[in-house]
Amino acid sequence: MKRLLNIENGYNFRELGGYPTADGHQVKFNRLIRSGSLTRLNEHDLNTLAAIPIKNDLDLRSNPEVAAAPDRVPAGATYRHLPVFAVDETDASHSDEEIAQQMQEEGNGYRHMLDVYRRMASLPSAKKAYQEMFKVLLSTTNGATLFHCTAGKDRTGFAAFLILSALGVPRETIIKDYLLTNEVTADVRKKWLAGIRKNSAGLGNVDAVVSNRNALASVNADYLNTALATIKEESGTVDHYLTDYLGLSKGDLTTLRHLYLD
Repeated sequence: MKRLLNIENGYNFRELGGYPTADGHQVKFNRLIRSGSLTRLNEHDLNTLAAIPIKNDLDLRSNPEVAAAPDRVPAGATYRHLPVFAVDETDASHSDEEIAQQMQEEGNGYRHMLDVYRRMASLPSAKKAYQEMFKVLLSTTNGATLFHCTAGKDRTGFAAFLILSALGVPRETIIKDYLLTNEVTADVRKKWLAGIRKNSAGLGNVDAVVSNRNALASVNADYLNTALATIKEESGTVDHYLTDYLGLSKGDLTTLRHLYLD
């Protein structure tokens, strides 16, 4: 099944339609789109998204990220800024030089991402952002909601995890969707890491820098499992996290399934 959208100046634009639920339904097509940044979209890309049509553009990035690289919003879409973090904790928008200095020690990138996912599942700003996201989804009866951050993998990946969980998609399917980022961004990441290796030649432990940057630029089941462990501490189960922590009622969950499942 083709999940990647035909986008020329953006990456990780993916359709969530077609995923089966545990009770025999499937997610509707052209209703839920996850993606990376909309900053560099060209006219072809904007027309592609408008044709779906995109009704909501939910921007999960921080204020500094939005100020530095505002979205190009598709025609017909309502833009909403729902910052998960006050600043970009995932490092997707930080410069190579800034991060290279922090990335000399082996394993720092991996450890940093584990901490990001802990915070994503527990910070008040993240809670508010994901609560607002569900409010939009509950009020959107047609067209697609696109949700994104900078790289479309962490804040966006956790959003997709929450939405697909609420719709009753099995955990193993959700994790496969989460890990699909590594496959669809492999070429971009490879070129980017080659550039980092070249530019980090004078920094000392180049292998550690490249390894750590790869940990920041990719997804890992350990990252999502860290969020799940935080959810377990917070609420016991994902279902209780959705209802008790994020405040979705049983009626809300029924409505979501009515709106987004065939």
